[in-house]
Amino acid sequence: MARTATSQHPARPAAATITATSLVMLNVAAVVSLRGLPAEAEYGLSSAFYYLLAAVCFLAPVAVVAAELASTWPEEGGMFRWVGEAFGSRWGFLAIAMVFVEGCIWFPTVLTFAAVTLAYTGPDARFDERVADDRLFVLAIVLVVFWAATLIALRGASAFARTARWGGIVGTLVPAALLVGLGCAYLLRGEPSRTTLSWGAFVPDLTRLDNIVLAAGIFLFYAGIEVNAVHVRSIRRPERTYPLAILVAALVAVVVLTLGTLTIAVVVPQQDISLTTSLLQAFDHLLAWAGIGWAGPVVAAMLAVGVLAGVTTWVAGPATGLHAVARAGFLPRWFHRTNDRGMATNILLVQALVVTVLSVLFVVMPSVQSAYQLLSQLTVILYLVAYLLMFAAVVVLRRTQPDRPRPYRVPGGRVGVWAVGGLGFVASLLALVTSFAPPGQVAVGSPTTYVVLLVALALVFVALPLLLYRARTPAWRDDSSTFAPFTRQSADAEPDRGGPGPPG
Repeated sequence: MARTATSQHPARPAAATITATSLVMLNVAAVVSLRGLPAEAEYGLSSAFYYLLAAVCFLAPVAVVAAELASTWPEEGGMFRWVGEAFGSRWGFLAIAMVFVEGCIWFPTVLTFAAVTLAYTGPDARFDERVADDRLFVLAIVLVVFWAATLIALRGASAFARTARWGGIVGTLVPAALLVGLGCAYLLRGEPSRTTLSWGAFVPDLTRLDNIVLAAGIFLFYAGIEVNAVHVRSIRRPERTYPLAILVAALVAVVVLTLGTLTIAVVVPQQDISLTTSLLQAFDHLLAWAGIGWAGPVVAAMLAVGVLAGVTTWVAGPATGLHAVARAGFLPRWFHRTNDRGMATNILLVQALVVTVLSVLFVVMPSVQSAYQLLSQLTVILYLVAYLLMFAAVVVLRRTQPDRPRPYRVPGGRVGVWAVGGLGFVASLLALVTSFAPPGQVAVGSPTTYVVLLVALALVFVALPLLLYRARTPAWRDDSSTFAPFTRQSADAEPDRGGPGPPG
């Protein structure tokens, strides 16, 4: 039964319901998705270069910066809290809105992979292929999986943490270990590689714009490592647990994505690589080579479970952060409503309806490949806007709040935080700019139309939160909200000067 928090029923701090292991798996589920491996496998050994470059320039800065910010400001809000502490609530609201909107756009693309994967769990390969090409089947699976993830999220932190933990193990880590292990055995037994394995093939030609665009696109593979900071109040000893969990998850992400992609490149010929089916092709080839071809449908089902775990993490994370911000006075009271598990029912409902509409449009469009690429690039752009604000915030906060206790710090003092934050900011800015260029490797129709659409959509989605911020009224604030004011202000400070509270 949904309820709205009132002054007679103040919101209570969340119980410590997420363990360290669950937090690691929440972060792994948020970041590591095997669905994207075929897209990079086409580039053979050079894909490892892109992954490592993105890990050094983007993933590592995100991980250590988020670890400092989350352990220093463990209050509600996640990215809203961090950016707002540095630049005020307007920009904090923009940051968390970008994360939420980006997730809504991303869901149809990842769930299409889940639908195709499930189609290949039957005993007849030809029949399975026909099913995978059936748009109504794909749409049905997309909606069923997403609404199942929403229902799990509505059951509370312990439910979605459990789903992420076991779903991540069964659906991501075990298949990844099987894929990489079989790939290594395949090469050690002297089987031929379908891609060149030499130093010359490792370093790509970065003077080509399409290769730079590809490198920028890989950033999204690592995006989201910080998304579970919104659950920091549900974690035991967050000042120690969160930094450790995020760093472990980052290492797992690099290993799984790099080695998994190379394995696909080794066993699937470049000209045969498909964005949606080549992961299953690689598994089928390796399982047949190992004499256990019967396990193909089992692996396909496991991969679908992994997608459910990742989607559940993304359904719950941004919605939880946005709900805390909503009650602080930044969204109308209708969005404050929660159920008896403390989950934001109306925000989750709006998210589910938006994803449903986008999924219908995505699946029925005549050019799915072009739409897939456009939506994928849009998610990169929106998320990078939030990351630019986050990297700038960690540098500013070291200057404006130097005495704030920091259980975890970006190593190297002020020089270190400038180096790490600056590297992340420059890399994100480069990725943002290049993300508007149409990729040379994917047909997108008219390049001019593609760029115009991308720019227009990006401007619309950035403008909407800023307009909503201007429209807020004092009546939107829930007086029982436990959302703490920013450090630099008292509880009754003027919100337009930087903090949560009823708009002035």
